[in-house]
Amino acid sequence: MIDNLARENKVNIIAQQDQLDKEYLQLKTHYDEKYKAGWYFMHAQPRPCFSTLLLDELNDYAKNIKTEMVNSEQQKYDYLILASDVDGIFNLGGDLAVFLELIKKQDRAGLLAYATKCIDVLYHNITHLDSELTTIALVQGDALGGGFEGALSSNVLIAERGTKLGLPEVLFNLFPGMGAYSLLSRKVSAAKAEEIILSGKLYLAEELFELGIVDVLAEKGEGEKEVYRYINAANRKANSYQAIRKVRDICAPIPYKELIDVTNIWVDSALKLTAKDLRMMERLVMRQSAKNIS
Repeated sequence: MIDNLARENKVNIIAQQDQLDKEYLQLKTHYDEKYKAGWYFMHAQPRPCFSTLLLDELNDYAKNIKTEMVNSEQQKYDYLILASDVDGIFNLGGDLAVFLELIKKQDRAGLLAYATKCIDVLYHNITHLDSELTTIALVQGDALGGGFEGALSSNVLIAERGTKLGLPEVLFNLFPGMGAYSLLSRKVSAAKAEEIILSGKLYLAEELFELGIVDVLAEKGEGEKEVYRYINAANRKANSYQAIRKVRDICAPIPYKELIDVTNIWVDSALKLTAKDLRMMERLVMRQSAKNIS
């Protein structure tokens, strides 16, 4: 009887591990056992944006990390680092080709379904997967629109000098509806957040560091080293760093409902775009497509 239970438990553990170790198509993962750090690198195709497949894989990865943390009694991970292995690009944001198709069809349900996948990815990061770990974004290339929102959703944002981050949605008469306002307002005033959103400007990492939006500024080509410098500093004062993270969660919470409510406004606004706005979006789709990668 005991042997049967042991064999059954072993089979269950192996099955769980096979699920946790599975390979993704647009996401590359790596576990650094020494630092208890999980790295995951975006590599969406054919454009380096938030494709539907990448969103699904990001959400699946988060679910698996949660499972590992529960199984290890919160011991498996101390850090989770979001990065990109696309040269010069962190992420170009929402898949504009998908937006364009759904808007032309006036497919509200489709737009909301896509946007909800985005919200789920951000919320996992904001809440550090409901686990005792710290989420870090390493930006070593352009982070635009949803890409910038994705970076902002991490507990710590590290960016290399010279990288560009911004929210260009206003160029086609829309706004970044997957958390930008809530996330920026955590770090700057609401008025400054609105200024950044409505300007459509691309900011250098150095400018955002001065504003307090980028937490750590790395020298060009030294992003990974800066991540480990941060980890070493945080580990030396782990009690203080963890306590401050918890205090932020209490003092500046971002409820899931808030994200969804804003996203619904985004969907309704997207469906009101004019033919002129859609032509501008088409031009931006061409720019995104010009960044096709293999």
